[in-house]
Amino acid sequence: MDSCRLCKQVGGSLIWSGVDCRIVQVTDSDLPGFCRVIWHQHVAEMSGLDHAQRALLMRVVVGVEEVIASTMKPAKINLAALGNQVPHLHWHIIPRYEDDPYFPDSIWSEKRRDTGEAVVTRRRAMAERLPGLIGEQADSWLVS
Repeated sequence: MDSCRLCKQVGGSLIWSGVDCRIVQVTDSDLPGFCRVIWHQHVAEMSGLDHAQRALLMRVVVGVEEVIASTMKPAKINLAALGNQVPHLHWHIIPRYEDDPYFPDSIWSEKRRDTGEAVVTRRRAMAERLPGLIGEQADSWLVS
């Protein structure tokens, strides 16, 4: 689709790309480790995928979530597939901490606080490990 950002752009720093979807890391200084899984084909809803495609996409989303959880040790991981602004199927996988700027609200809410620079620097260092760890495992998520 000509006007779709996710059809025309990668959507972040590319970590891995397969036949059906790609994994990107979002550059957000407040939310290190924020990743997206983006379906390549322009589809707006999960119901637009067949059962095998849905299963594959969810294996990738959960795989990314597991790597983020084990590497970054967040208090919670938010999974979101909103698509209100970009109606192209993609999932947000966002590590959340009780001291992050938006907690306990969504990351699209108004900031509540600034996280200390030392904490953010430590989390950024953990997030820098994600591309290698995700890239090593991604192909295994394609096997059902």
